Amino acid sequence: MNVSAIIMAAGSGSRFGEKKQFKLLGGIALYFYSLNIFLLCKDINEIILVVPENRVSDITKEIAKTKKTKKILVISGGLRRQDSVKNGLLSVSNKSQLVCIHDGARPFVSEKLIKKSIIACSNNDGAIVANPNFDTLKTCEKGYVKKTLDRNNVWMAQTPQVFWKIKLLDAISISEKKDMEVTDESSMMESLGYKVFVVRGDYNNFKITSREDWERAANIIA
Repeated sequence: MNVSAIIMAAGSGSRFGEKKQFKLLGGIALYFYSLNIFLLCKDINEIILVVPENRVSDITKEIAKTKKTKKILVISGGLRRQDSVKNGLLSVSNKSQLVCIHDGARPFVSEKLIKKSIIACSNNDGAIVANPNFDTLKTCEKGYVKKTLDRNNVWMAQTPQVFWKIKLLDAISISEKKDMEVTDESSMMESLGYKVFVVRGDYNNFKITSREDWERAANIIA
Protein backbone atom coordinates (compact mmCIF):
# COMPACT_ATOMS: atom_id res chain seq x y z
CA MET A 1 0.00 0.00 0.00
CA ASN A 2 1.56 3.28 -1.11
CA VAL A 3 0.73 6.27 1.11
CA SER A 4 1.49 9.93 0.51
CA ALA A 5 1.44 12.40 3.37
CA ILE A 6 0.17 15.92 2.70
CA ILE A 7 1.25 18.36 5.40
CA MET A 8 -0.82 21.52 5.39
CA ALA A 9 1.30 24.60 6.13
CA ALA A 10 -0.26 27.19 3.82
CA GLY A 11 -2.51 28.98 6.33
CA SER A 12 -2.50 32.74 6.78
CA GLY A 13 -2.38 32.56 10.59
CA SER A 14 -5.15 35.18 10.88
CA ARG A 15 -6.32 33.97 14.30
CA PHE A 16 -2.76 33.69 15.64
CA GLY A 17 -1.61 37.02 14.20
CA GLU A 18 1.21 35.63 12.05
CA LYS A 19 2.13 32.54 10.00
CA LYS A 20 2.80 30.38 13.03
CA GLN A 21 3.83 27.35 10.99
CA PHE A 22 7.19 29.03 10.33
CA LYS A 23 7.64 30.50 13.82
CA LEU A 24 10.44 28.89 15.83
CA LEU A 25 9.35 26.60 18.65
CA GLY A 26 12.34 25.58 20.73
CA GLY A 27 14.58 26.83 17.94
CA ILE A 28 12.84 24.74 15.24
CA ALA A 29 10.18 25.87 12.76
CA LEU A 30 6.78 24.61 13.91
CA TYR A 31 5.98 22.76 10.67
CA PHE A 32 9.21 20.75 10.97
CA TYR A 33 8.03 18.86 14.06
CA SER A 34 5.28 17.03 12.20
CA LEU A 35 7.39 16.80 9.03
CA ASN A 36 10.06 14.94 10.98
CA ILE A 37 7.55 12.43 12.38
CA PHE A 38 6.27 11.65 8.88
CA LEU A 39 9.87 11.26 7.70
CA LEU A 40 10.43 8.66 10.40
CA CYS A 41 7.19 6.79 9.75
CA LYS A 42 7.91 3.75 7.56
CA ASP A 43 4.27 3.60 6.37
CA ILE A 44 4.69 6.89 4.47
CA ASN A 45 6.26 6.74 1.01
CA GLU A 46 6.46 10.45 0.19
CA ILE A 47 5.63 13.82 1.70
CA ILE A 48 3.94 16.80 0.04
CA LEU A 49 4.47 19.99 2.02
CA VAL A 50 1.92 22.68 1.11
CA VAL A 51 3.06 26.24 1.89
CA PRO A 52 2.15 29.80 0.82
CA GLU A 53 3.21 30.55 -2.75
CA ASN A 54 5.76 33.17 -1.64
CA ARG A 55 7.49 30.66 0.66
CA VAL A 56 7.94 27.75 -1.77
CA SER A 57 11.48 28.76 -2.78
CA ASP A 58 12.93 29.37 0.68
CA ILE A 59 11.22 26.34 2.26
CA THR A 60 12.52 24.15 -0.58
CA LYS A 61 16.04 25.39 0.23
CA GLU A 62 15.50 24.67 3.94
CA ILE A 63 14.30 21.15 3.21
CA ALA A 64 17.30 20.54 0.93
CA LYS A 65 19.59 20.99 3.93
CA THR A 66 17.88 18.27 5.97
CA LYS A 67 18.71 14.58 5.95
CA LYS A 68 15.88 13.00 3.97
CA THR A 69 14.83 9.37 4.02
CA LYS A 70 12.10 9.82 1.40
CA LYS A 71 10.92 12.25 -1.26
CA ILE A 72 9.69 15.64 -0.06
CA LEU A 73 7.94 17.94 -2.52
CA VAL A 74 7.20 21.56 -1.56
CA ILE A 75 4.23 23.10 -3.40
CA SER A 76 2.08 26.20 -3.11
CA GLY A 77 -1.34 26.22 -1.49
CA GLY A 78 -4.55 27.90 -2.57
CA LEU A 79 -6.92 30.53 -1.20
CA ARG A 80 -8.84 28.02 0.95
CA ARG A 81 -7.85 24.87 2.78
CA GLN A 82 -9.74 22.70 0.29
CA ASP A 83 -7.86 24.38 -2.57
CA SER A 84 -4.56 23.63 -0.86
CA VAL A 85 -5.57 20.02 -0.28
CA LYS A 86 -6.49 19.69 -3.95
CA ASN A 87 -3.08 21.07 -4.97
CA GLY A 88 -1.48 18.50 -2.70
CA LEU A 89 -3.57 15.66 -4.09
CA LEU A 90 -2.72 16.55 -7.68
CA SER A 91 0.98 16.46 -6.77
CA VAL A 92 1.16 13.00 -5.17
CA SER A 93 2.72 10.04 -6.93
CA ASN A 94 0.59 7.98 -9.31
CA LYS A 95 1.60 4.97 -7.21
CA SER A 96 -0.11 6.32 -4.11
CA GLN A 97 -3.47 4.81 -3.19
CA LEU A 98 -3.96 6.51 0.18
CA VAL A 99 -3.33 10.10 1.26
CA CYS A 100 -2.66 11.06 4.86
CA ILE A 101 -3.48 14.73 5.47
CA HIS A 102 -2.06 16.48 8.53
CA ASP A 103 -2.03 20.03 9.92
CA GLY A 104 1.47 21.49 10.10
CA ALA A 105 0.33 23.33 13.23
CA ARG A 106 -0.10 20.03 15.14
CA PRO A 107 3.50 19.39 16.21
CA PHE A 108 2.89 16.44 18.54
CA VAL A 109 1.40 13.85 16.20
CA SER A 110 2.80 10.36 16.79
CA GLU A 111 3.84 7.53 14.51
CA LYS A 112 1.31 5.37 16.35
CA LEU A 113 -1.59 7.66 15.38
CA ILE A 114 -0.41 7.78 11.77
CA LYS A 115 -0.17 3.99 11.55
CA LYS A 116 -3.56 3.44 13.21
CA SER A 117 -5.20 5.92 10.82
CA ILE A 118 -3.73 4.24 7.76
CA ILE A 119 -4.82 0.79 8.92
CA ALA A 120 -8.34 2.07 9.66
CA CYS A 121 -8.64 3.71 6.24
CA SER A 122 -7.51 0.56 4.42
CA ASN A 123 -10.74 -1.11 5.59
CA ASN A 124 -13.02 1.93 5.13
CA ASP A 125 -13.56 4.92 2.83
CA GLY A 126 -11.54 7.06 5.19
CA ALA A 127 -10.39 7.49 8.78
CA ILE A 128 -9.93 10.49 11.04
CA VAL A 129 -8.35 11.01 14.44
CA ALA A 130 -10.71 12.48 17.04
CA ASN A 131 -11.35 12.69 20.77
CA PRO A 132 -14.66 12.50 22.63
CA ASN A 133 -15.90 15.77 24.08
CA PHE A 134 -16.61 15.92 27.81
CA ASP A 135 -17.48 19.62 28.10
CA THR A 136 -20.98 21.06 27.93
CA LEU A 137 -21.45 22.61 24.49
CA LYS A 138 -23.47 25.76 23.82
CA THR A 139 -24.28 27.83 20.77
CA CYS A 140 -24.06 31.55 21.47
CA GLU A 141 -25.35 34.61 19.65
CA LYS A 142 -24.55 38.27 20.33
CA GLY A 143 -22.98 37.44 23.67
CA TYR A 144 -25.83 35.26 24.96
CA VAL A 145 -26.38 31.53 25.15
CA LYS A 146 -28.85 30.45 22.50
CA LYS A 147 -28.91 26.71 23.01
CA THR A 148 -27.22 23.92 24.95
CA LEU A 149 -26.23 21.00 22.76
CA ASP A 150 -26.28 17.32 23.59
CA ARG A 151 -22.62 16.47 24.11
CA ASN A 152 -23.18 12.73 23.78
CA ASN A 153 -21.63 11.35 20.60
CA VAL A 154 -19.83 14.65 19.92
CA TRP A 155 -16.16 14.19 19.04
CA MET A 156 -13.45 16.79 18.38
CA ALA A 157 -11.71 16.09 15.08
CA GLN A 158 -7.94 16.20 14.73
CA THR A 159 -5.52 15.16 12.03
CA PRO A 160 -4.17 13.04 10.45
CA GLN A 161 -7.15 12.24 8.24
CA VAL A 162 -6.56 9.42 5.76
CA PHE A 163 -8.56 8.71 2.60
CA TRP A 164 -8.42 6.71 -0.61
CA LYS A 165 -7.00 9.20 -3.09
CA ILE A 166 -9.53 8.50 -5.83
CA LYS A 167 -12.48 8.88 -3.43
CA LEU A 168 -11.22 12.15 -1.99
CA LEU A 169 -10.65 13.55 -5.48
CA ASP A 170 -14.26 12.63 -6.26
CA ALA A 171 -15.46 14.39 -3.10
CA ILE A 172 -13.46 17.53 -3.92
CA SER A 173 -14.83 17.62 -7.46
CA ILE A 174 -18.43 17.42 -6.25
CA SER A 175 -17.87 19.95 -3.45
CA GLU A 176 -16.53 22.42 -6.03
CA LYS A 177 -19.63 21.98 -8.17
CA LYS A 178 -21.81 22.60 -5.09
CA ASP A 179 -19.61 25.52 -3.97
CA MET A 180 -19.18 23.95 -0.53
CA GLU A 181 -17.03 25.56 2.18
CA VAL A 182 -15.54 22.98 4.52
CA THR A 183 -13.14 23.02 7.46
CA ASP A 184 -11.80 19.52 6.96
CA GLU A 185 -11.64 16.84 4.30
CA SER A 186 -13.90 14.43 6.17
CA SER A 187 -16.79 16.88 5.74
CA MET A 188 -16.66 16.45 1.97
CA MET A 189 -16.50 12.67 2.25
CA GLU A 190 -19.41 12.59 4.73
CA SER A 191 -21.59 14.71 2.43
CA LEU A 192 -21.29 12.03 -0.27
CA GLY A 193 -22.19 9.21 2.06
CA TYR A 194 -18.70 7.78 2.41
CA LYS A 195 -18.07 5.98 5.69
CA VAL A 196 -15.29 7.57 7.73
CA PHE A 197 -13.93 5.59 10.67
CA VAL A 198 -12.92 7.36 13.90
CA VAL A 199 -9.57 6.57 15.50
CA ARG A 200 -9.21 7.61 19.15
CA GLY A 201 -6.80 10.54 19.25
CA ASP A 202 -4.35 12.04 21.71
CA TYR A 203 -5.11 15.22 23.65
CA ASN A 204 -1.51 16.34 23.14
CA ASN A 205 -2.11 16.26 19.39
CA PHE A 206 -3.65 19.72 19.59
CA LYS A 207 -3.56 22.39 16.90
CA ILE A 208 -1.82 25.64 17.74
CA THR A 209 -4.30 28.41 16.95
CA SER A 210 -3.75 30.88 19.81
CA ARG A 211 -0.93 32.33 21.91
CA GLU A 212 -2.12 30.14 24.79
CA ASP A 213 -1.70 27.07 22.57
CA TRP A 214 1.82 28.27 21.72
CA GLU A 215 2.71 28.57 25.41
CA ARG A 216 1.33 25.08 26.04
CA ALA A 217 3.47 23.68 23.23
CA ALA A 218 6.55 25.55 24.50
CA ASN A 219 6.02 24.04 27.96
CA ILE A 220 5.80 20.54 26.44
CA ILE A 221 9.02 21.10 24.50
CA ALA A 222 10.73 22.45 27.63
